[in-house]
This record gives sequence, C-alpha cells and structure tokens, in this order.
Amino acid sequence: MGPEHLREYLGLPTSFHDDVKGNEGPGVVTGLAWTEMGGEILFVESQVSAGKGNLSMTGNLGDVMKESAQIAWQYIKAHPELADITTEQFMAKDIHVHVPEGAVPKDGPSAGITLVSSIVSALRGQAPKTGYAMTGEMTLRGRVLPVGGIKEKILAAKRAGVHTIIIAEENRKDVEDIKEIYVKGLTFVYVKTIADVIAAIF
Repeated sequence: MGPEHLREYLGLPTSFHDDVKGNEGPGVVTGLAWTEMGGEILFVESQVSAGKGNLSMTGNLGDVMKESAQIAWQYIKAHPELADITTEQFMAKDIHVHVPEGAVPKDGPSAGITLVSSIVSALRGQAPKTGYAMTGEMTLRGRVLPVGGIKEKILAAKRAGVHTIIIAEENRKDVEDIKEIYVKGLTFVYVKTIADVIAAIF
C-alpha cells in the first residue's frame, strides 16, 4: 500500500487550508492564528462607506478580538495620517470589518496589527504588498506586543505561500529558536510600533 491508496482508505479530505493567492485588494490583509489543530492563516477584510464614523464587525468574533478591532479603530481615529486622511474625513465614513468563515469562532489579541492594517488599507484604497502575513497584539498607544504560537503560525504561513512575516520585535528570540529548515525561504520584519507595520506593507 502506498500514498496513492490513501483516498481509497481514508476518503476525501475533510478540511482545506487557505492560500494567500486570490485575496489581494484594498482592505484585505492576511493574519496568522493559532488553533488547537495548529497554525492557520486568516483574512481580515475591511470596507469603507459614507457614514458617521461608525464601526461594525462580523465573522463570529470573540470579545477579545472585538476589543482589538475597537482599539484599531480608535487608534486610526486619533492618528488619521496613517490612512492619509483627516479626522473630518474619518468621521464621515463607516467601517465594516469582517473575518470570513463565520461559522468558525475567532478570538484572541494576536490579530491586532492585522485589524489596523486592514482598516488603513481600506481607508487608503490601497492594497498591501502581496505575500505578506502578520501577527501581533497592539496597544492603544500603537505599540506592538509579542504573541504565542509562533512556530505553528510560521508553518501555516509557508503552507499558504507567504514569503514575508511581520512580527513583534520581542518575538525575535522565538524565531531564532526555531530550526532553520522551518524558516528557510521566509523573511521576517520585526516591528515595535503600528507605524512600522504600515511602513512595511505599503
């Protein structure tokens, strides 16, 4: 019995992993998440419309992830220059943030920098660089904090065709502890602030 017999005995695959290809465009940013099944990529989508400065969120998000979206929204409101707009222009727009696969619960703080990047991208009407993914918590002051599950997230990034990972400076030691075979072909951008993240993806 060989690999060609796997389908005969096990049946068709029950799950499929996302790929970064085909997910380009303004407002769409690739994040990295840890799950009990290992690392996964997730896409954060933001859309802007005329409105009154409101934020709405969909995608079966947990309380911590909703708080991360609120922090991202509030930070951009306080620093609209990140999105190349004024405060008045920001307050004349409504922002909708969606994380696809609504049947799957999502939570945790590590999507913080992905959420702010997605909103900035949508407000600019500018797509981020392709082949990039990121993970990191953000504070209301714009600092990027380290997160866990780095090895699993790196494996998910490689599987999805990512070539550059944006990660907190304080996670550098975690990357350096990983065997070279797992990080070969990847470039890491270590950041300390949200401004560093935005500079890296545009």
